[in-house]
Amino acid sequence: MTEGKDLLRVLWSGADVLRGKMDANEYKTYLLGLVFYKYLSDSYLAKIYDLIRDEDPDSLEEAQYVYEEAMRSGDAEELLSEIKQSKHYTLDPDMTYISMLNAAKNNSFNREKLQAAFNRIEESDELFNGLFADVDLYSNRLGTGDQKQSATIAEVIKVLGGLDIIHTKGDILGNACK
Repeated sequence: MTEGKDLLRVLWSGADVLRGKMDANEYKTYLLGLVFYKYLSDSYLAKIYDLIRDEDPDSLEEAQYVYEEAMRSGDAEELLSEIKQSKHYTLDPDMTYISMLNAAKNNSFNREKLQAAFNRIEESDELFNGLFADVDLYSNRLGTGDQKQSATIAEVIKVLGGLDIIHTKGDILGNACK
C-alpha cells in the first residue's frame, strides 16, 4: 500500500530523472500526466480482473495476464463493451502501464504506443478531452533525438512503476498535485 511518504519519494525520484532537462513546471506536467495515466491503467486492469474473476487481483501483473488471456477468447468484445460502459475508455493489453513498464525494463519501450494509449483515453469520452495534451512525448526537452527522449520517458515510467495507486488510502492523485 502506498503511503504519503512513498508517494513523495517516488515523485521526487521521477523529478530527479527530469531535473536539469526542464524547469519544475514542465516536469510536474510529465509526472502528473504519467501518474494519472498509471491510475487510469491500473484501475482499468483491476476492473477487468474483477469482471472476469469477481475479485480483486493480487497484483497488476496477474490482472494483465488475465486481461491478455481474455482478449484472446471469444468473449473479448463483450468484455470491452462492459468495461467501456463502466470506465468510459478501453485500452489494448499492450497499452497498459504494466505493458509499458515491462517494455521499459526490457529496453523496448515505444513512445508511439504510449502516445496511442493517451490518444485512446482522450478520444474515448469528452470527460478525458485534452487530458494529456501538455505531456509532449516528442519534446527536445526530454533529450536530443528519439533514443534519448524515449529513454527519459522509459526511466520515469520505471520510477513510477513502484507506486501502488489502486490499494492506496486517501487521495493519491490529489496529494500528487500538491
